[in-house]
Amino acid sequence: MNRKITLLTLGAALIAVPVLAAPGGDRNATQTRAEVQTKAAEMFAKLDANKDGKLDTADRAAKRAERQAKMFAKLDADGNGSISKAEWDQHGADRAAKRDERRAEAGEAGKGKRHGMRGHHGKRGGHHGMMMGKADTDGDKAISQAEFQTAALARFDAADANKDGQVTPEERKAQREAWKAKAGEWRAKRGAAPTGE
Repeated sequence: MNRKITLLTLGAALIAVPVLAAPGGDRNATQTRAEVQTKAAEMFAKLDANKDGKLDTADRAAKRAERQAKMFAKLDADGNGSISKAEWDQHGADRAAKRDERRAEAGEAGKGKRHGMRGHHGKRGGHHGMMMGKADTDGDKAISQAEFQTAALARFDAADANKDGQVTPEERKAQREAWKAKAGEWRAKRGAAPTGE
């Protein structure tokens, strides 16, 4: 079960990226279907760590190992292959300073808020898990490039309200609002289920 949830969370979070982000990360840009196809192909190539043509738990493990190696290298400031207490303490101080800087930039309005996507998928895959289930059309617990591409284009088509082959910032915003509403409904149902409803 845990393995399935992990895979669901990985794939869904990654499949959503090509549609939710406009070219160059500009939320004010209009995005075409062709751009989504290109972005999905690039994203798939980046995520397919072992280059076996599918996204699965092996890719997630490879990405996790890569992140851990980068983090170790960052912590091991003197490059001697071990992390001293001083290096650990310095890392903590650096993180605290960056956090304080972000809070100061955000002002009081941002105080206590977390980054927008953190916690979005929940402990069991949540909304992203549902998206992953839809993307894995053959049920093999892996996402092929074709499935990845199809899921990205399906989300684009759903966001393209006027069916003109482009998704505007307004259409993206409307799609995000619809997803938030669905996620809220899902959470409400999930929270109500243990009480016998």
